[in-house]
Amino acid sequence: MATITKESIGPLHEKISVKLEKSDYLPSFEKALKEYSKKANIPGFRKGMVPAGLIKKMYGPSLFTDEVLRSVDRELVGHLQQDKVEIFAQPLPLDTDISQLDVNNPSDYTFHFEVGLKPDFQLPELSKAAITNYKVTVTDEMIDNEITRLQNRYGNMKDEETVNADDNVLNVTFVETENGAEKEGGVNKENSLLVKYFSESFRPSLQGKKAGDEVTVQLEKAFDDKELEVILGDLGLTKEDAGKEFSIRITKVGLLEKKELEEGFFEQLYPGQDVKTESDFRNKIREEIEAYWAGQSRNQIHDQVFHQLVDHTAVEFPETFLKKWLRTQPEAEGGAPKTEEEVEKEFPTFRNQLKWTLISDKIVNDNGIQVQPDELRSFAKQQLFGYMSNMGAGANGMEDQPWVNDYVEKMMKDRKYVEDAYNRIQAQKIFEWAETKVNPADKAIGAEEFTEMVSAHQHSHH
Repeated sequence: MATITKESIGPLHEKISVKLEKSDYLPSFEKALKEYSKKANIPGFRKGMVPAGLIKKMYGPSLFTDEVLRSVDRELVGHLQQDKVEIFAQPLPLDTDISQLDVNNPSDYTFHFEVGLKPDFQLPELSKAAITNYKVTVTDEMIDNEITRLQNRYGNMKDEETVNADDNVLNVTFVETENGAEKEGGVNKENSLLVKYFSESFRPSLQGKKAGDEVTVQLEKAFDDKELEVILGDLGLTKEDAGKEFSIRITKVGLLEKKELEEGFFEQLYPGQDVKTESDFRNKIREEIEAYWAGQSRNQIHDQVFHQLVDHTAVEFPETFLKKWLRTQPEAEGGAPKTEEEVEKEFPTFRNQLKWTLISDKIVNDNGIQVQPDELRSFAKQQLFGYMSNMGAGANGMEDQPWVNDYVEKMMKDRKYVEDAYNRIQAQKIFEWAETKVNPADKAIGAEEFTEMVSAHQHSHH
């Protein structure tokens, strides 16, 4: 019978010794030897007729070592399971000298391992945590801007004879010139701009121009800083090229007629939603803007919950063990193990990730949070539809198309994808659980202030 003894070698750090007696491994070694002699192919002997002594001499040592190590492993794993010992990673063998194993002289062997134990810890009382629900104030100006954007986006372009207003839209071709003549192999690119996009000093030279006319100018004289940067980018040029001379050839003069605010337009944007009047329309837009900011605010609550849990949960770690374990983990398959310095540098980040993993696991186990296969499938489907709508394809009526299900089933066979999806859904569920526990205090905030706060916070993270 194997005997197992334990001693503590540090906080949450134990040494486990497994003492094997001959009876723990000899019978299975002898059986393995017999099996081998039936199958062994050795020139000069018929199969299955090789003398046992020769087999033992040739294959005995490696089979013996295998069996002893397999027995140790079995005893160790059995012990950990039976005693319900929760450990990090896997047991690390301590100074095991395999050369002590002698097939011709079997005896009792002792193997030592060290393990890092998972800590017990308590989560903070989320109901008492100070959490803020930021309510972004939706102003009339925000609604006006959105309405103007929609009116322009759905507006009609009407042709004009000549350039006569800052709101004229010009279709132009930028042609690089030298001393007034087109430059060999120079830039030649079409664009469409509002007259008011040009610098104020340059606009008068456009007045009264019509399709077919051209104006030659240095780019930096035609545009002010911000616009100049955009135009240079469009033309594939850099700031150094701002002094280059271009002929700006007008191919079309137009005027964007904003969409009228009338029932037909409302119906076009919100079909069947009974938006009749301008005030119905404003309310609809307000709801959409509010919903957007409510989503942003909810993400912010998740962030606060994350910090509450991580910053206010005291967790002890077997640091010596974990650092030792990290040193055995190569950067890449077949790579070299990490150095002490690398481990010291990586450890704080590693410990934080580990802490969040422990906290997540505890919430998941204590509250029976589960991710079902059909949730993974619908996650894959939603992601696909998301890609498609970004590419301008509608996802309506695609739910049940056979190729959609084929795509989803293919993704379900991709282990990496499934793991990633599983973790994301699980994290979502952890935060949904946390939302039911917290009591956030509402706080009004302006959109700009909110955005600044969030981006400042993200910078301090990275």
